Amino acid sequence: MENYKKSKIVEKPSPLPFTNLPSDIIEMKVKDGSKIRNLMGYAIGKMESDSVRQILFTGSGKAISKTITCVEIMKRRLTGLHQITKVLFRQTEEIWEPIVPEAGLDALTVKRNIPAICILLSKDALDSQEPGYQAPGSFDAFWIETLKADYCNGILLGWTS
Repeated sequence: MENYKKSKIVEKPSPLPFTNLPSDIIEMKVKDGSKIRNLMGYAIGKMESDSVRQILFTGSGKAISKTITCVEIMKRRLTGLHQITKVLFRQTEEIWEPIVPEAGLDALTVKRNIPAICILLSKDALDSQEPGYQAPGSFDAFWIETLKADYCNGILLGWTS
């Protein structure tokens, strides 16, 4: 590959993994270079208005962790949000051109499947039978139960007074 340089990356369009989304839904496309402060300022401002009921966060590749961070911040700021998470792959094509065109080398096309995540947050109840559904407050309930269990086990084992 030392004889080639990457000329462009083309992301193949892929449909959203959710059905029955309103046509005017706000989609926050999180990129690796996105600033969380900017994303959250816009998203929280929109979700605080009564007219917006749902928001969709999407991210792929290195932006997946930033996407999840944004969603967790949103859930802390605005309580009572229902969540459905979908994990998928997006296909990209990288076009590599020869550095020296006179060398007789052909252009290369590399197809990659990049992991991606789509997270739907809603003020209204969503289908709880849908895979990836999280009810409002379910995260807190899980950790409260875990901490209670750890505390009780600690007392039984004599770790605490």
